[in-house]
Amino acid sequence: MSIQTNLDLNIRHMQDVFTDCGDVVGRKFPVGEHKNIWVYITYIDMLISRDTIENTIMNTLMMKIRQTPPTFDKLTTDIFDSLKDGGIATADLKESTDFDEVVTAILSGDTAIFVDGFQKAIVVSTKGFPNRGIQQTDTEVVIQGSKEAFTEAFRFNTVLVRRRIRDTHLKVKQLQVGRRSKTDIALMYLDDVVRPHILEEALSRIHDIDIDAILDSGYIEQLIEDDWISPFPQTQVTERPDKAAAAILEGRIAIIVDNTPFVILIPATLNVFYQASEDYYQRFHIMSFIRVIRYIAGLFAIALPGMYIATAVYHPSMIPMLLVFKMSASRQTVPIPAVVEIIVMELAFELLREAGIRLPAPIGSTIGIVGGIIIGQAAVEAGLVSPIVVIIVALTGICSFAIPHISLVSGYRLMKYLIIFMAAFLGLFGFWIAVLLILIHLVSLKSFGIPYLFPFASGDINGYTDLKDTIFRLPLFMMKKRPFFANPDENVRLNDEKTGNSRRKE
Repeated sequence: MSIQTNLDLNIRHMQDVFTDCGDVVGRKFPVGEHKNIWVYITYIDMLISRDTIENTIMNTLMMKIRQTPPTFDKLTTDIFDSLKDGGIATADLKESTDFDEVVTAILSGDTAIFVDGFQKAIVVSTKGFPNRGIQQTDTEVVIQGSKEAFTEAFRFNTVLVRRRIRDTHLKVKQLQVGRRSKTDIALMYLDDVVRPHILEEALSRIHDIDIDAILDSGYIEQLIEDDWISPFPQTQVTERPDKAAAAILEGRIAIIVDNTPFVILIPATLNVFYQASEDYYQRFHIMSFIRVIRYIAGLFAIALPGMYIATAVYHPSMIPMLLVFKMSASRQTVPIPAVVEIIVMELAFELLREAGIRLPAPIGSTIGIVGGIIIGQAAVEAGLVSPIVVIIVALTGICSFAIPHISLVSGYRLMKYLIIFMAAFLGLFGFWIAVLLILIHLVSLKSFGIPYLFPFASGDINGYTDLKDTIFRLPLFMMKKRPFFANPDENVRLNDEKTGNSRRKE
């Protein structure tokens, strides 16, 4: 619908659109002392910056122009342009002739100004909604490095990335998704580093989303992933601006969604979920050691319970004799089979984990630690479970927490039960069948055309340079090229001669 020249008709239509909306503020008033120039200003209370409204718009139109009325005596051609260019003291404004566009702008925190006699409105950016500001990250804590975290404010998040990459090639392509929510979404990328086909595919998938509302980045994550059946994440989620900036510099795309502190990074491979921001802020010796621990922890988190069942139930001869005697002695009073024992304890651990998350922080940590100790000790003393099972379950849980990204841990938690059930039915043979099925599934996965197991699989297409940042993190001066995500024409990351590292022997 187009805006009308009659101001009263525009006001009436605006009131009809916002019927029973008590938070919508609207006021009609003359400009200065000119009673023949009437305007109507409307906005949503608390969604705007009141200082901007009062000082930049209202004060200018009602006070300053009143002091210099001759200015408007000479404006016989276009009063609208005079109001826009001389009556509003802000640079962030635009014209609009479409009523629906103006309504969407108001719902986004902007202010609309209608002028009598003109079929267009002035839309002034006055966003000032409440937010919790820049705080520390909760899910990706590091000892050394930035403590900043993304917030729910859309523009704050784009600025946090922009201040880390001061390059004109950093683009912010902004979209709106959601028929009712009209959620702001931005794709941030380096146009000379990103692969064009990945960018086109990402834009295509987001444009194809037809949903009533996007309330969190998790909606976008699920709607653009390649294989929705897979329990493994095909997009990476972070709340750290430095990690998002590093991903963009590697040729990846950051998808920032309004109202959520979690940013989506695409494409994603299995290797990136084992990487943390802190890996690059400390010396490579210790961080390579930590990387090895993480990969071992990931193996234990998915396979340890199943391996215990396969060996203890079907192949006890593989276990050292002294350990077999210990396990047999501890299981003499246990009335349930080892398989049921493992499953019960794993589910109990999942309940404790979930309870610790949902409870308030001071209580949640206490419940998780004390509850685990009390329940485990009581179950052992009652003869319901053996001590070795408690150790296996606890070690599995600890290993899962060593992985930096919770989304990958969630996939491991589900696949762990597949291995448990296969090992319970077929022993070690079933264990290896389950592992093989998982590997086949991982090999078949892709993230926006990138193999999921890259660079462990197909690493030769990039000269195996990506292996320098996998299980071992080699020194920074040896990682001269960007990962395979980047455009091949812009894959040089470090100029060895200019940095003076040519004297180092690789």
